[in-house]
Amino acid sequence: MKKLAVFLVFSSLLNCTNTSEEDLIDQTPLEQGEIITYTVHVKPIIDANCLNCHGTPPTNGAPISLATYNQVKQAVENNNLIGRISSQDPGFLMPLGGQRLPQNLIDLIIQWDNDGLQE
Repeated sequence: MKKLAVFLVFSSLLNCTNTSEEDLIDQTPLEQGEIITYTVHVKPIIDANCLNCHGTPPTNGAPISLATYNQVKQAVENNNLIGRISSQDPGFLMPLGGQRLPQNLIDLIIQWDNDGLQE
C-alpha cells in the first residue's frame, strides 16, 4: 500500500508539468517595422539552443563555434546556418538530436538576416 501511495504522489507531480511549445516560446509580437538585432533577438536563441555544442570550443562534433556575434554572422553568411535550422530532414536537423527550433524562432533569425545582420 505504501508503494502505491508513493507511486501516486510521484505520478501526480509529473503530471503537473506543462511543457508545451507555446509555454516555452516568447509569443510577444514584434512591433511594426522593428529591426531584428543579434543582441536583443538572436543571441538568446543561440545561447539557449546552440551553445551546448557550438560553444568555445565546439563539442560533440560541431564544426564551428556560435559564441560571438561575428561567429553567428559568419555562419549565416557562409555556413548555411539558416538552411540547417530550417531543415525538415531528420539527418540534417539542428539542434542535433533535439527537436527542430520552433518556426517563430527560425523566422526571427531569417528576419535578422533580411534586416542586415545588425548587432
